[in-house]
Amino acid sequence: MNIRNWLTAVFSFPVLLVACGSDSPAEKPDPGTGGEQVTDVSIYVTTSNRSMDFAKKSVGFSQKSNMSPTTVTLNPNVRYQSMDGFGAAITGSTCYNLMKMASEDRARFLRETFSHEDGMGYSYVRIAIGCSDFSLSEYTCCDTPGIENFALQNEEKQYIIPVLKEILAINPSLKILGSPWTPPKWMKVNNLTELKAFDSWTSGQLNPAHYQDYATYFVKWVKAFAAEGISVYAVTPQNEPLNRGNSASLFMGWKEEQAFVRDALGPQFKQAGLTTKIYAFDHNYNYDNMADQTDYPVKMYDDEVAASFLTGAAYHNYGGNRQELNDVYGKRPDKELIFTETSIGMWNDGRNLNKRLMEDMEEVALGTVNNWCKAVIVWNLMLDTERGPNREGGCQTCYGAVDLNKSDYKTITRNSHYYIIGHLSSVVKPGAVRIGTKGYTANGITYSAFENTDGTYAFVLLNNTAESKSITLSDGNHHFTYEVPAKSVVSYRWKK
Repeated sequence: MNIRNWLTAVFSFPVLLVACGSDSPAEKPDPGTGGEQVTDVSIYVTTSNRSMDFAKKSVGFSQKSNMSPTTVTLNPNVRYQSMDGFGAAITGSTCYNLMKMASEDRARFLRETFSHEDGMGYSYVRIAIGCSDFSLSEYTCCDTPGIENFALQNEEKQYIIPVLKEILAINPSLKILGSPWTPPKWMKVNNLTELKAFDSWTSGQLNPAHYQDYATYFVKWVKAFAAEGISVYAVTPQNEPLNRGNSASLFMGWKEEQAFVRDALGPQFKQAGLTTKIYAFDHNYNYDNMADQTDYPVKMYDDEVAASFLTGAAYHNYGGNRQELNDVYGKRPDKELIFTETSIGMWNDGRNLNKRLMEDMEEVALGTVNNWCKAVIVWNLMLDTERGPNREGGCQTCYGAVDLNKSDYKTITRNSHYYIIGHLSSVVKPGAVRIGTKGYTANGITYSAFENTDGTYAFVLLNNTAESKSITLSDGNHHFTYEVPAKSVVSYRWKK
């Protein structure tokens, strides 16, 4: 789609999707002089009270001199990280719920979510290698001892792969990140001293004697998805390696992960000719308060061979402060950072958009991007209205980025995480570079600017104040003003 068609495309997202109903009327572009539609700048607006629900707006470039004291000026000469994309986890539970929907309703929702032309343009998803705590059962792809017994299981065949294929038909450039919650139980031991067999989905450690088997497991998994026409862009060696308590889990300290990547996973990927990237860690900012695990990925990088196989590190925000991202980047600016999991739930008033939209936009979306993250991925894309399917030992208090009404499998309520990703992905496209800004700042105002590869600029702004703000944006050639509502998120995109 060319930029002019894109700027004139109009769509809106009502609070609820009812399969048998029609869309609410799309927002009309603001009229210009002479009744013409002004489409220089495309804008999306969501207010925390849902008075604007990803509403499509537009404004024209101003022809007057800019004297506004609330001007933010883009500076494309100051360049930060390039962006890989934004999205959510496509868990077994998410896919189960999607497959319970009527095919036309599912297709509509997926297009609204993943299409660059007709929707928000989500561009990155995370899936489990084997089960997660949001799977329909506990399993790996090799539960019978012997790596020759590797095979994709029912959850992949009946749910994950069909959904991924539908998404890829909408967005063929989708990036996919795979993370295991546990290796096969026959590869586990109780600890690295006694090395006793550990027949449990929860906790345990990877037996060094099975490092090569487990690396082969990864290779087989990536190739199995490739055989289905699904390219895996990246993996992490272990989800939350410092969390022993999840329903499916494994403890893997930095020394273990370093050895596994250096001696097995990296070499086997290379030998197999795989270009799949490897990101270290995949856990919390505070390293779960384990002093010997502080700076986990940085310590892994200290081994040059291990570092050569690692693209960067992945983080979650269930503990600590996002400033850790900036600290790690400062120590190894040659390594990438991505943000791979955060959740809303009963513990943080997850369905209260008035609260969560503001906090999640500041903490997760803009907070991670402004601290060097190339990607932002939230947890479950879709759960049902009973927070499931879920399992004992996993999170039974989590909400999805959207919730699907279990009484009809038709009606969808969009929560904060759906919007915070959509406000990034709708205007900031893969390959965009975060750029500098100067000028207006204020308490409660957070923003980030980008230059896309197609000749457009993007700007995402949070107004976490009780007042609307008339904010002017300037790129040096054009400027325009938009009245940003109180307690809102606004995304802009315009051609240079």
